[in-house]
Amino acid sequence: MWPFRRRASQVVQTREQFFWLGGRRHVDATYPLPKDLGEVNRLDFQHFVLRNGFGGNYLAPVERPQAILDVGCGTGRWAMEMATLFPAAKVTGVDIVAPAVDREATLGSGLDRRPPNYSYTQGNALEGLPFPERSFDFTHQRLLATAIPKDRWPYEVAELARVTKPGGWVELAEPGWPQHAGPGLNTLWDSWVELCARRGADFRIGPSIGGLLESAGLRQVTRHVKEFPMGAYGGRLGQMSATDCLATGEALRGPTVGAGVLSSAEYERLMTMARAEMAQPTGTAVLPFYLTCGRRAGT
Repeated sequence: MWPFRRRASQVVQTREQFFWLGGRRHVDATYPLPKDLGEVNRLDFQHFVLRNGFGGNYLAPVERPQAILDVGCGTGRWAMEMATLFPAAKVTGVDIVAPAVDREATLGSGLDRRPPNYSYTQGNALEGLPFPERSFDFTHQRLLATAIPKDRWPYEVAELARVTKPGGWVELAEPGWPQHAGPGLNTLWDSWVELCARRGADFRIGPSIGGLLESAGLRQVTRHVKEFPMGAYGGRLGQMSATDCLATGEALRGPTVGAGVLSSAEYERLMTMARAEMAQPTGTAVLPFYLTCGRRAGT
């Protein structure tokens, strides 16, 4: 039996835990991306890109779940959509910072009200999720490659498994890195890999998430890889993917330059190159996304 962990991560975030970099608000953590309303818009747009590309919000064969957990819930968008899709389920989002929908009056586009079966709990999986063992039928986490230190992934995935009911599912989604891309995007992406490495994170963890689920004792591990076109050549999805990538680049400008990975001038030069590359109607760049789920043994 795993012990029920409850740590200081449940203390409400205060203003002093934020700092400003490149004109954007950040939280003092491994995670290099901002925590502000501009980032809310980017994350919600990214959610729509992923939902469109994958053809839905999840891979696991979940049926009539009673409790769903979204770890690193960000804006709460995925969790609220799942709450709408499964109105009989209790859907919980957990993050170290409350989503804007819990602090502000707006839910953003596509949701006119907060689903009554959705709630937010503050917590940090790296300090132990604030839930008892066997609490959820479906435990979901995505896009935390920049937030989780490389050496903490086994512990963190074990936490996801701990709070999942026997017979329930754990699902992870993480990006790979650009394939068949131009020098601007490739070099820019490499700078983000270096930035994350300096913070102790592995931005190239995506292809390994299936192995992490297996190492945590999960069964029936299923992997799905979707290559997202990156640019105008890929139609609507390609244009959406490019828009999200460039917005990510803008969000990472301050941290990358601030850490001395690239100069401000070099960063801008690479962003200009990447924009031009993704505007080409004959582009070939794709970004693989790895979506993997596994089932906790037992009944």
